[in-house]
Amino acid sequence: MKALRYYIPAILWVIFILFMCTLPGKDLPHESWMERVHMDKIVHFGLFGGIVFFLCLGYYWQKRAISPLTFFTFVLYAAMYGVLIEFIQKYFTVDRSFDMTDAAADTIGAIAGVWVFRLFRRWFLKPPAPSN
Repeated sequence: MKALRYYIPAILWVIFILFMCTLPGKDLPHESWMERVHMDKIVHFGLFGGIVFFLCLGYYWQKRAISPLTFFTFVLYAAMYGVLIEFIQKYFTVDRSFDMTDAAADTIGAIAGVWVFRLFRRWFLKPPAPSN
């Protein structure tokens, strides 16, 4: 239970995504310029990149190291959550539908989340102390 504290930002982010992705379609902005720049895909990219970033950050805070397998696992979890969200939108929300391109944006964003975390770690986090 003590380890859970490291993942509070990730948990809150996942809940935020669920909330935002289950809003009725009529509650979303519908501006022509947003459709031209595919704003929906950009938002999905950022949201799911955030999941992986926060999971990596929590894991790093807890373990002080992170492996490529852990990165892959977090990307896989985020991608699966993205597909799950699409099914939730299709079957349980009003004026929303399943969109495979949203799931693709989720997955690409999740991969980018690893890259962003690695940059963040390099620039802002202290490296672990060498062991003797």
